[in-house]
Amino acid sequence: MTIRKRLSLLFTSIIALLLLAFALVIYFSFSQNREEEYYSLLHHTATTKANLLLDAKVQPDVLQLIYRNAENSLFQEEVAIYDTSFHLLYHDAVDIDKVKETKEMIDEIVNKKQIRFYQGSLQVVGFLYHHKQKDYVITAAANDASGYSKLNNLKLTLIFAFFAAIGFVYMAGEFLASKALQPVSDLINEVEEITATNLDLRVGEGNGKDEIAELAITFNAMLNRLERSFDAQKEFVSNISHELRTPLTAMLTELQVTVEKGRDNQFYKDSINHAITDAQKLVRLSNSLLDLAKANYDHTEISFKEIRLDEVLLDARNDVLHNHSGYKINIVFEQEIEDDDFISVKGNEYLLRVAFMNLIENGCKFSEKHESSVAISYLPDKTILRFQDHGIGIGEEELGKIFTAFYRGQNKKFTEGNGIGLSLTQKIIELHQGNIAVYSQLHQGTTFTIELPHV
Repeated sequence: MTIRKRLSLLFTSIIALLLLAFALVIYFSFSQNREEEYYSLLHHTATTKANLLLDAKVQPDVLQLIYRNAENSLFQEEVAIYDTSFHLLYHDAVDIDKVKETKEMIDEIVNKKQIRFYQGSLQVVGFLYHHKQKDYVITAAANDASGYSKLNNLKLTLIFAFFAAIGFVYMAGEFLASKALQPVSDLINEVEEITATNLDLRVGEGNGKDEIAELAITFNAMLNRLERSFDAQKEFVSNISHELRTPLTAMLTELQVTVEKGRDNQFYKDSINHAITDAQKLVRLSNSLLDLAKANYDHTEISFKEIRLDEVLLDARNDVLHNHSGYKINIVFEQEIEDDDFISVKGNEYLLRVAFMNLIENGCKFSEKHESSVAISYLPDKTILRFQDHGIGIGEEELGKIFTAFYRGQNKKFTEGNGIGLSLTQKIIELHQGNIAVYSQLHQGTTFTIELPHV
């Protein structure tokens, strides 16, 4: 069932319940009023007949004659007058006697002053009547045919009006639901036009205030992310193709030249060394790409545990020194560690070690003395790491681009690389809810500052 149909039915159901409650209140209110009014009318008519009998001294047979010949049902009520000792003083129709008064009934009327009840379709009222220092008991019974007829007409009118109103309400609900969901239909039509080849299209955001506008804004934000992801993927594939093609082409060319004709042993050794160098470049590139892929995993796919940053730094330092024995790496604690929690974070040890190794290696390989230092300090809510070198530095115009994957600035002339390290490092730090910033001056050095929330 469509949302429009559900909204129409829900709207109709709510209005139907309200109308039903309204109709029932009207019907039962009218029924109660009819009953009360007719009881009052019976009481009044019975009192009038008693006055005619007791005050005007109208003969009982005359009153009975009026009763028998009355065309108006109002005067067809059956009235009986007793004294408190259950002696019958007057009765409209003794031979009929619809009420069948008993001694117990008379005593109850005397005690309660008045009683009301139904006898079949008849409404019966009995009350104590005081007249000239004497008490009388009067009963009156009649069928309110006119009142019941009006009540039945009201019931039929309410039923007809109820179903007619429901029909109109349903049509109104369909119209309102259609108008309310029109922006959704327009949104669907616009979304259907967006494909992988035109991700630059956006849906209309309407007035920018209601829920449909919020949905459109959210969808456009998702499209922005998708477009950036597609663009990044295209750029990534393009850069990967270039990075892989260069060493592979060099290896292939070197090997083809080598096998063209006989060479001396030294030439073969040099060719093999060149191929090994290119193969090492491929290995480093492959490892960097794998680490980049890990850093882009969903957070739920990466295991986090409590780790000490100083231990991770020491492991990263040892790994770098193992690969580059000529590097010099200093680790400095700027504050005394009063609590292990100040340098402990919730994180992934492998990824953090990769990030620290990238920064340490960059600091060493872009310094003439191949030296880098790492300073550790902390604040009440975070641990601060500063990776500093005194190398060639980074130009101001390039600082905003260094975290872009595969980007290499002017320093590529100084040493080799693939442009993945800093991009990977930034993703890892962001994955750990941290921040990374860089300050650099040409020919004076570079400082990377990392802030990570500690436990």
